[in-house]
Amino acid sequence: MVLDLMLIALAIALYPLPLMAFILVVSSSRGVWKGLAFILAWLANLVAVIAIVLALTGGEPPAPRSPPGVVALAAKLAIGVSLVVYGVRRYRRRKSKAARDTTAKSSRVDVGSVWAAAGLAVLIQPWGMVAAGATTVVEADTSHATTFIALFGFCLLASSSLLAAELYMVFAPEAAQARLLRMRAWMEGHKDEAIVFLCLLLGLWLTAQSIYELTS
Repeated sequence: MVLDLMLIALAIALYPLPLMAFILVVSSSRGVWKGLAFILAWLANLVAVIAIVLALTGGEPPAPRSPPGVVALAAKLAIGVSLVVYGVRRYRRRKSKAARDTTAKSSRVDVGSVWAAAGLAVLIQPWGMVAAGATTVVEADTSHATTFIALFGFCLLASSSLLAAELYMVFAPEAAQARLLRMRAWMEGHKDEAIVFLCLLLGLWLTAQSIYELTS
């Protein structure tokens, strides 16, 4: 479970679209406070998903080959296949779509309030990857303290890129804003490649692992 959670969290942290949106948020007026609202909403989503799964499982992993365990593995398989399909489709359309994205997102977006920033975090979170994390949390056994450490590590790693950008803005706002905006401009031209790579890598991992566990 721990390895799967860390891989999913790393994919979430490296997924470019949330970070690109976050850079716009922290670069706007009162950006530090809006960035904090964004991060809190982001973390609240992750914690809520984990809490719902643990409430449904009672904090105990389902027995092997039991109906709940099979359903969880089937859901993980479906998510893995969906990520692979999305990655392949994004790869095939990346040139024309990149041109459309560059035109549509070149202008700056003004996030008017901290509530708008929090809402943006909810909308732009990569829910497919979060769902993959949820199917992995099904295996969590809350009778062990290490489980809570792993879940905390998942939330922290999944938010690490946002936290780093927020702290940079807090301690060096002028330099951070200029560098983050330059980084966003660079990411604008490479986001499709990153999305394809992350979706294919994570999707293939989840698919292969789910098939192995279902057939073993």
